[in-house]
Amino acid sequence: MSYYFAIIGTQDNPLFEYDFGTSKQGGDGMARFTEQARQLNQFIIHSSLDIVEEVQWTNGQMYLKLIDRFFTSYISCFLTASNIKFLLLHQPPSTSSSSSALPHPSSSGSSSTSTLVQSSHHPPTSASTSSLSVIPSLSTLTGGSNSSTPTLIGGGGTSSRTSTSIAANPTSPQTEEAIRNFFAEVYENYVKAIMSPFYKTNMEIRSPVFRARVAAAGRKYL
Repeated sequence: MSYYFAIIGTQDNPLFEYDFGTSKQGGDGMARFTEQARQLNQFIIHSSLDIVEEVQWTNGQMYLKLIDRFFTSYISCFLTASNIKFLLLHQPPSTSSSSSALPHPSSSGSSSTSTLVQSSHHPPTSASTSSLSVIPSLSTLTGGSNSSTPTLIGGGGTSSRTSTSIAANPTSPQTEEAIRNFFAEVYENYVKAIMSPFYKTNMEIRSPVFRARVAAAGRKYL
């Protein structure tokens, strides 16, 4: 999982930004964003500010949880009492973002595959049950073993959306709680940073001590 953390001021101006990677399950703490994604992250974060302004009036909590999604990028938000936004963009590895899709069949077998996908999500009706006999087995489509239980491809039989790993599933309760703890610790250090008599509202935070503490919170929880 790669993370991009940004603090946005009351005038929608960036005050602080920091990107890092997961330190859990053998992670090295390095972000795996491409160069194009690094430039796009800033636009994704700022485009979610409109949603923050809508959600903040319907949610009485400082932690607004997951508020937006852009393809495989998820944005979580923490709102301070002074209307400063903490936004965290988290992006799972590319190998786990495509594990919930079946392989694309040939043009001759496209209709039977769509029927198979629908039957795995909805109980079969009397009309669809009679057509199951002509549907090829999943092992025929995937080249796997003859098993009556359909499995997903690309994730070792486990979808990334059902995994509880923080590094694999950006929407799991474990990930949500880890992000909450990360925001809480960063907020505590943020309050200490702005208590400096040399700091003014909406001023960019350049303190190396604050940056180091954000990095430490990322290693601790994410």
